[in-house]
Amino acid sequence: MKKITAIYVRRSVSDKDKGNNSLSIDSQKADCIKSLNEGEEYRIYCDDGKSGKDIEHRPAFQQMMSDAKDGLIERIIVKKYDRFSRNMREYLNVTNILDGYGISVISLTEFFNTATKEGRMMRNNLLNFAEFERETIAARVADAYNARALETGFYQGGKMYYGYTSERQTINGKTGSVLIPSDKAIVVRTAYQLYKEPDTSLRDILSYFINNNIEIKKTPEGNMDRSHFSKLLQSPLYVRADKNIYQYLASKGYEMIDNIESFDGIHGCFRHKRADGSEYIKIGYHEGLVDSETWLAVQDKKAHNKRIPRNSDAKTSWLVGLVKCSHCHYALSLMYTWNVSKTKQWRYFSDTGAYKANGCIKKTLEIRPDEVETIVFNAMKERLENIVIAKTKKIKPDAESENMKAQIIQLDDEIRKLMDKLANADSILFEYIQDRIKQLHAKKSELEEKLRTKVRKHKNIDTAPLSDPMSRWETLTLKEKHVLAVTMIDVVYVSDEHGVEIKFSI
Repeated sequence: MKKITAIYVRRSVSDKDKGNNSLSIDSQKADCIKSLNEGEEYRIYCDDGKSGKDIEHRPAFQQMMSDAKDGLIERIIVKKYDRFSRNMREYLNVTNILDGYGISVISLTEFFNTATKEGRMMRNNLLNFAEFERETIAARVADAYNARALETGFYQGGKMYYGYTSERQTINGKTGSVLIPSDKAIVVRTAYQLYKEPDTSLRDILSYFINNNIEIKKTPEGNMDRSHFSKLLQSPLYVRADKNIYQYLASKGYEMIDNIESFDGIHGCFRHKRADGSEYIKIGYHEGLVDSETWLAVQDKKAHNKRIPRNSDAKTSWLVGLVKCSHCHYALSLMYTWNVSKTKQWRYFSDTGAYKANGCIKKTLEIRPDEVETIVFNAMKERLENIVIAKTKKIKPDAESENMKAQIIQLDDEIRKLMDKLANADSILFEYIQDRIKQLHAKKSELEEKLRTKVRKHKNIDTAPLSDPMSRWETLTLKEKHVLAVTMIDVVYVSDEHGVEIKFSI
């Protein structure tokens, strides 16, 4: 079989933007064809609009390599070596493969013989410069992206967000892309409404759309799956951001670019990430799809689900995964022991923290699991009764909420006093005060978020799905009791010295 000469041409998007006619596809083709011998058979492999950073995303290049492997190509001609690749390591890997096939790569612009070590050195130096240029361009693009993202609420391009399409608009004298709700917006709204219900899982959401013949395609190739829905349900892009959203996101450690007055309860938020890994929030020009109350309820549910360990089997106790040592906060394991004649079995708690490097004070607890289960069950009953009373009758705030409010006031007072000292501080004291203020602000934000979450949960909780199974507790299976417990409780701290302390999530 007669072999052919391969002509490879490529132009990236940045080359188009530069308006470089010498690197146009037509120019590369013409110059490479001129270099051929009369009557020489050739085939052109063209990747237009493809970056030179890798070969994976260049279909024509992949086809050329496949043909080379099949023995159809004798040599490869390019206008410049950087058309072949701008990645030095990848170029060397590919040329090694081609050397094994007996195929040489010839550049029309770089006139040196790569069969010699001097020629190969010159080629490698040129490719190193090409790779440096590619990395420099990438850094400039990232800087420009961050600059635009900080200044405006326009959509910055890239992968389109599910539930939106984009439209060019002029806002405040600047023109850019604004996200507009698409026909998939109803999927986003429905997913949030479904998931905020206590008993709804991601699987239930998928089943709802499938059973109701609602198309949930993310791409032409496939539908949304649970992973996609999980990310969608966490994104601040979809919330009609108000002042509660500002406080929630600030408490999570995001840098807030806009002031709280910009959170008008209409527009959604962009979450951007810098090169150093830090993230910031910018109010967008697009309208959010979900009200703030629903969005926050979903975040509360997802945060609670993350805290629940994967122990739904609960074969030994309905408190499995919830009980921890009051001293070391490591999990307590449920163990069994028999009497001498092996006619009776006892359960007891073993502290996993006792086996760590700085072990806890004891390995086994005297307080029995049966006793702890009784205490927790009675506390759960009392908790539900209090919530029912709170929903029908105005009562005094609970002690935990009042304690958090008092701590916030104390923190504000300490921050104010430290701020007054900054003006007269030397450089060392100034730095210390700044660090201390930062620590106090972080603690204050954490307390404020806990208080807001507590208020939202008491306001919105539906006690009916909990009261019914609680009323027939003895008929429930261990697994059903466990599910009910993790719905109501964050953690149960246990020790012989301090007894049982329950942290409720409702």
